[in-house]
Amino acid sequence: MYPTLPAEIRKGRINLLEKTKIPEGTRLLVTIIPEDEKKVWLNASQTSLKKVWDNQDDDVYEKLLVK
Repeated sequence: MYPTLPAEIRKGRINLLEKTKIPEGTRLLVTIIPEDEKKVWLNASQTSLKKVWDNQDDDVYEKLLVK
């Protein structure tokens, strides 16, 4: 899986909002999220996360954590 890093455009340059070490010459894919669509993207992400974390199949692992 490829990492997703928050960034913004300032003076025509893409500036990452978090420090990271990316090797020189690394190829990137940039997804532009218009401000008015930001909530749509966040809601879509939240829905996907709920499918991963909120499922009964993983409840068996919770029992292993109980002492």
